[in-house]
Amino acid sequence: MDAQSRGRGGDIDPADQWVLNPDTGDYELRLNHSAPQRPVPSPRRSRSSGGGPGGAAGPAKSTGSGSDSATDTDAPRGRTGASGRTAERAAGRKASERGTPERGTPERGTPEREGPSRRRRDAPEEPAAGRRGRRPVKKKSKAKKALLWTGGTMAFVVLATAVGGYLYLEHLNNNINSVPDDGASTGGFQKDKAINILLIGTDKRTGSGNEGYGDAGSAGHADTTLLLHVSKDRTNATALSIPRDLIVDIPDCPTTMEDGTEKTIPGSRGRFNTSLGQNERTPSCTMRTVTQLTGITPDNFMVADFNAVKTLTTAVGGVDVCLAQDVNDKDSKLNLPKGTHTIEGEQALAFVRTRHAWGNQGDLDRIKVQQQFLGALMRQLKSSDTLTSPTKMVKLAEAGTEALTVDSQLDSINKLKDLGLELGKLNIKNLAFITLPVKDNPAETVKATVVVDEAQAPEIFELIKNDVSFTEVKQQEKREKAAVAARLKGTKAPASDVRVQVLNGGGPSGSAQETVSWLQLTEGVGKSENAGNADETLKKTTLEYAPDQAAQARRLADIMGLSGSGMKPGESVTNSQGLPTMTLTLGEDFKGAGVSLTPPSKASDDIKKSTSTADKVECAQ
Repeated sequence: MDAQSRGRGGDIDPADQWVLNPDTGDYELRLNHSAPQRPVPSPRRSRSSGGGPGGAAGPAKSTGSGSDSATDTDAPRGRTGASGRTAERAAGRKASERGTPERGTPERGTPEREGPSRRRRDAPEEPAAGRRGRRPVKKKSKAKKALLWTGGTMAFVVLATAVGGYLYLEHLNNNINSVPDDGASTGGFQKDKAINILLIGTDKRTGSGNEGYGDAGSAGHADTTLLLHVSKDRTNATALSIPRDLIVDIPDCPTTMEDGTEKTIPGSRGRFNTSLGQNERTPSCTMRTVTQLTGITPDNFMVADFNAVKTLTTAVGGVDVCLAQDVNDKDSKLNLPKGTHTIEGEQALAFVRTRHAWGNQGDLDRIKVQQQFLGALMRQLKSSDTLTSPTKMVKLAEAGTEALTVDSQLDSINKLKDLGLELGKLNIKNLAFITLPVKDNPAETVKATVVVDEAQAPEIFELIKNDVSFTEVKQQEKREKAAVAARLKGTKAPASDVRVQVLNGGGPSGSAQETVSWLQLTEGVGKSENAGNADETLKKTTLEYAPDQAAQARRLADIMGLSGSGMKPGESVTNSQGLPTMTLTLGEDFKGAGVSLTPPSKASDDIKKSTSTADKVECAQ
């Protein structure tokens, strides 16, 4: 029974009569201005109830005064006996008439009410309200009382953290500096595709303590540049270093200036590093230069200055590097003995800037050392020491957002987070570092610049474009081998029996006729004919054939250098003579008659020798 039904309630709300007994941890019905009542068990939830008391979905909201400053508390929980449910329904009806919470839902703003405790599953069930007799009072231990207070305090901490987290994200957003990509990118990375990120390190003297570094008055050239390719399935990645002294053709660059105006900066031929900073060129121009050089259009770019190396290495607590000999470089100020060292801040910057201590004291040997350093940084970033340290993670967030300039497609912390989650799927043992193959510039007597090695570089570009792992991920190799084995294995018909029509679906103008002439005059495929242009453009060349033409298809694939993935079992068509024939559609990968259409399925031995992976510790020398 409640106070109203006993005739002693007056204007007292029945819900206000339930008070937590600090000695027992249970709610008791306590009447004002009356003698203390015997303990009454708190209302309990039935076994079938999925929500609050009485099967409600949750606690009712109070309309009382105090709701602006107090938080909602849950109703007392447990099982409710028959008489208990009757009392609850009666109190609920009276409460609803006044717009106040039902009994069992403590009203917000009531000063003497504390949060309820929940009966343990293995504790004996308390008698329902209305039963005769007095049950023994069992006092809560001090430890359990402390636990109640801790739980309540943690609720406020969680709420404050959520609010603080939002404010902190806004703070990180304000740290981010972004510049337009001027249409030079793909429009930004996508989660279901391979990712290509252009990473640029500049020699600009921005930031405290950097006055003595780099070239005096430099606008910030592309001093260190890597094209990071992450495979579509996120199992492997390739970081391609582009030497700063590489002679390239820098294209005309439509550019958004700092004042918002747009102009096209004329192209020129010169060092790669002048694609940024020189003549007001921005990172979007470096991006266009990389696209023209490699045939790969980056999705996004990130630019780091000297401060990025210092702050990132400090944030993770230092990076472990190995030296094969003593180093004392007067230019970079690096002075370390042979062996393993943990470096950060100014010392880390000196390490990546050192050139005269390695190899032939040129930029190419410095690139190798920088790759070793980046591998060490990746290992530290992925280590449990970093990932389990909130302090380090916060420092990383601050350092990353303050030290990097990103393109306009990565201009928020959420976008950077999404990119980070994609990159985080990568196992660093499958992150390969490789330098673009180059050779000395033949036009120079005193060798100061380099040019692309056309004998090796195209293979690397094709491997990246075709999403082929430099680390030979087994799963990818198995898929490719299975496709080749299933379609290329078997007898091959004589070339004279091959009947095919050729369509141009992406090759240069005249490619279909060029191919037909080559097949007839050089390869003995006399039953080939030019069928004109295809209805649609294809990225890759395909050969469609009927099941009974498989032997012909294998012969033609062998002649064309077509991989098993380019062979499409399907249907035959009728040629100009009314006979069944296969269809060869030339795609954008067609480079000319007689040029193999099979992209490299793995890196050559020469390229493997010049490749390192991020999981291996190597000593700089």
